[in-house]
Amino acid sequence: QVQLVESGGGLVQAGGSLRLSCAASGRTFSFIAMGWFRQAPGKEREIVAAISWKGNTYYGDSVKGRFTISRDNAKNMVYLQMNSLKPEDTAVYYCATDSSRYRTVVPGLIGEYEFWGQGTQVTVSS
Repeated sequence: QVQLVESGGGLVQAGGSLRLSCAASGRTFSFIAMGWFRQAPGKEREIVAAISWKGNTYYGDSVKGRFTISRDNAKNMVYLQMNSLKPEDTAVYYCATDSSRYRTVVPGLIGEYEFWGQGTQVTVSS
């Protein structure tokens, strides 16, 4: 069965950095896009970044230039490097897998993702 486990969250001051990791197991993810989403209290879940199986990337407008998504297919890992963090980045961050293989366009909609991790809390203090 597919399992996604996020790690790396925590408390950081504004302007600081964190690196989130997502360990995937249960199948081969080399040909599946992966995404990072976040949900703040009282808000809808939103996409943060996504990466296709070929390495093409997509970023939400609020994180462009600050966050970087990457993947290591050999290790079934996906990472999110978060720099210049702001208090508004505070949220629970989730890792998710695309519901299709070999998708040429990076999926940007929540409905396009199939499996989800439990999330990791990121708190940015001002």
